[in-house]
Amino acid sequence: MNRFTVAILVNNQFGVLNRVTSMFRRRQFNISSLTVSETESADFSRITVQSEGDEINKQQLINQLYKLPDVRSVVELDPLETVSRELLLIKVEHSPENQGEIRAASDAYEGKIVDYTKDAMIIQMVGDSRKIDNFLDLMKDFTILEICRTGVVSLERGAVTIQRVTNL
Repeated sequence: MNRFTVAILVNNQFGVLNRVTSMFRRRQFNISSLTVSETESADFSRITVQSEGDEINKQQLINQLYKLPDVRSVVELDPLETVSRELLLIKVEHSPENQGEIRAASDAYEGKIVDYTKDAMIIQMVGDSRKIDNFLDLMKDFTILEICRTGVVSLERGAVTIQRVTNL
């Protein structure tokens, strides 16, 4: 199965997110990442979904999304033509013996310590999914107290915008 990312521009209306995610459920796609926010216009929201599936079912899903009344456009994002980022907040228990190692790992991955108490620290990291995954693997050697991770946000490179895609 192939991982793919789809950006969906929708009318900013009550219930639209439910209808879009229900389409993924009906097509039996597991959503691995989901982000939603208003766009440069309060009239529209942008939904970015990361999922896995075969090519035929993915195309059927995209075609069905176009049929939803509040969907304005759907774009499958090419990973080579997009800038994608995630945000990670991770709370790690520390002691005098391991805090230097945790700080060094955070620095190596360009993390930022945003909260520090005598027994725990919260590290903020922004990066692509692979960077976040690799950092989390490294942190497994320590006591992770909590993880909060956003979904992927992506924009196509250049002057191309999702609003210029026509779904009619």
